Amino acid sequence: MEQLYLVTGAAGHLGSVVTQQLLSSGKHVRALVLPNEKNIPDTPDVCFGDILDKESIRPCFEKIDGRDLVVIHCAGIVSIATKHDQAVFDVNVTGTKNMVDLCREFNVSKMIYVSSVHAIPEEAEGVTIRETTVFNPDRVVGLYAKTKAEATAYVLQAADKGLRACVVHPSGIAGPFDNGRGHLTTLIIDYYKRRLTSGVSGGYDFVDVRDVANGIIAACEKGRQGECYILSNRFFKVSEILDMLHEVTGKRKITNYLPRWFVNATAPLAELYYKILRQPPLFTSYSLYTLSSNALFSHQKATTELGYTTRDMKETLHDTVVWLKENGRL
Repeated sequence: MEQLYLVTGAAGHLGSVVTQQLLSSGKHVRALVLPNEKNIPDTPDVCFGDILDKESIRPCFEKIDGRDLVVIHCAGIVSIATKHDQAVFDVNVTGTKNMVDLCREFNVSKMIYVSSVHAIPEEAEGVTIRETTVFNPDRVVGLYAKTKAEATAYVLQAADKGLRACVVHPSGIAGPFDNGRGHLTTLIIDYYKRRLTSGVSGGYDFVDVRDVANGIIAACEKGRQGECYILSNRFFKVSEILDMLHEVTGKRKITNYLPRWFVNATAPLAELYYKILRQPPLFTSYSLYTLSSNALFSHQKATTELGYTTRDMKETLHDTVVWLKENGRL
């Protein structure tokens, strides 16, 4: 039977790439975007609504003309803020519960929930982190991680009750087509414009948005009910990323790396400074914790079951710089 793909958060970085890749392969896509959204995806089937208002998104599940409805729930707020932000909880937890409840009510063909590696409890240093099916907000650190853990648990409970759902856990998403201010996009812009003069120690697992989108689309077909799949790449030191940016752009190489105690001490001031500028901060107490946490993730399960692959990070950075230039942001 023909399928209709409902993509939530279709104007966001990941959601827009998922939408575009589905459309380019000839699939029918219904894009769910907020009523005041500026970056409307280029698809004839756009649904305006807010996942916090269940009745506003109910029409997205209707009038599917006998097709199987596959729901890809990308909508969410990624946050490295240290303080509590009610909007992060509302969108990531309440919004996801609304989506799950409607998926059950309309008996959708499949649901893919885009969680995060942050939802998975951290292992001891040096131990590779793999998939789990037990999620508890109390076992992870930070508001964003806690919201993703709680939402993931709700999705898996619904899968236990019969919802044909599976979960994907991307690591730190990078790459072109980010109309917002993703953290690696901000890092690239700040580096290119020479606003970033020093680096920090530590690192994280960064992955190309296009690879994650491919993994999600593969999960629509091959993902098993109630299963989770890590969509990661590999661990990169911050210095590796900055050195690659130097090679890609020819801009000045960053040679000064600030001691961790200094960066930790000034992080609260940096958060305040960026709040005044109305820009997302690059470094917060939480993001610094993340850069020093265990970020050794294995995507072996996704590779084996979904055919998931990753590309070279230098290609990702190059393509991002080119796209930012084409869009007048560099």
